[in-house]
Amino acid sequence: MKPEIRLSNARLVLPDRILDGGLSIRGELIAALDEGGSRAGGIDLEGDFLIPGVIDLHTDNLERQVQPRPSARWPSRSAFLAHDAQCAVAGVTTVFDSFCVGDLGFEEDRQRTLADGVADLDILASAGLLKAEHLLHLRCELPAADMQDEFRRYIDHPKLHLVSVMDHSPSVGQWGDVAQYRANRRREGATEPEIDRKLEHHRALRALWRGPNRSAVLTGIAGRAIPIASHDDRTAEEIAENDADGIRISEFPVTLEAAKAARAHGMTVIAGAPNIVRGGSHSGNVAAIDLLRAGTVDAFASDYVPGSLIEAAFMATRLAGIPLPQAVGLITASPARMANLADRGRLAVGLAADLVQLRVYEGLPAVRAVWRRGVRVG
Repeated sequence: MKPEIRLSNARLVLPDRILDGGLSIRGELIAALDEGGSRAGGIDLEGDFLIPGVIDLHTDNLERQVQPRPSARWPSRSAFLAHDAQCAVAGVTTVFDSFCVGDLGFEEDRQRTLADGVADLDILASAGLLKAEHLLHLRCELPAADMQDEFRRYIDHPKLHLVSVMDHSPSVGQWGDVAQYRANRRREGATEPEIDRKLEHHRALRALWRGPNRSAVLTGIAGRAIPIASHDDRTAEEIAENDADGIRISEFPVTLEAAKAARAHGMTVIAGAPNIVRGGSHSGNVAAIDLLRAGTVDAFASDYVPGSLIEAAFMATRLAGIPLPQAVGLITASPARMANLADRGRLAVGLAADLVQLRVYEGLPAVRAVWRRGVRVG
């Protein structure tokens, strides 16, 4: 049996308060919390904060490692290891790798990234080479003709812990502003006739596939202990449809109206941490800080920058007046509850020893050490 590890002289961020003290790790679990924490022989954390390991319900970061340049695809297994390392050093000990299921033609090789990524996850996890724990989040593109076949391929995967439905058709969701969509395509060099044809193509796909694909996802998830989310909700009507279908999570709502409607229906809401750190949406939608100030955010997800999560939590205390324990809960305890992970997300005896030591320097939280299941990984 591994010897007990003692962490002392820390500021422990508990769910309801900050405790000056220490913590003991026995095996993979937290064995004790001690106020004062002066017992000799432990690791001195020098007065730094100690928070639970971060839980990221949605990250596309692997795609950035696989495709670092538009014409440069990186070897998939090497990319996965780089992605894992970036998550771990950012304090993310539980990673929901969010793979796109279904091809709308926006980005080449996304389905290859799905197949390679799941295979690499299985191999690297079995070999004990991953610093963080990686789980699957399948993002089902409802207007895509190939979505159902890809979805069925992974529905029984043992690491599948979250499913979301999304629709990236122009005129809905993230691209609800068609004028903005047109402007983006023009910047990419498309002509007006080409944009018109693309819009008509996506409208036709949506009319043909959205209904059957949505039904297939809901049927496939029925009876399983896997949460299901909606993605990029824009209207109260969309939220009402999701609620009627048993969807309990609204992920990245793009309007305050949708976020408020989700709350009114008893749903939980995920906001993008990069939106907080950058000071707004990269695609021109609602600012996450406005959602936070309206009391409509239950959790942050990194989306595309793992390092944004801890920074966003600390910014939430400064910009929205949220006490630090509650702000840290947006990236730890709350995501754990939403994903049915009862064994982590809080500093409590008997829970997983997933821990992050960090120090705040001129307002910026800097990760200094990371443990997963009692083993230092960063």
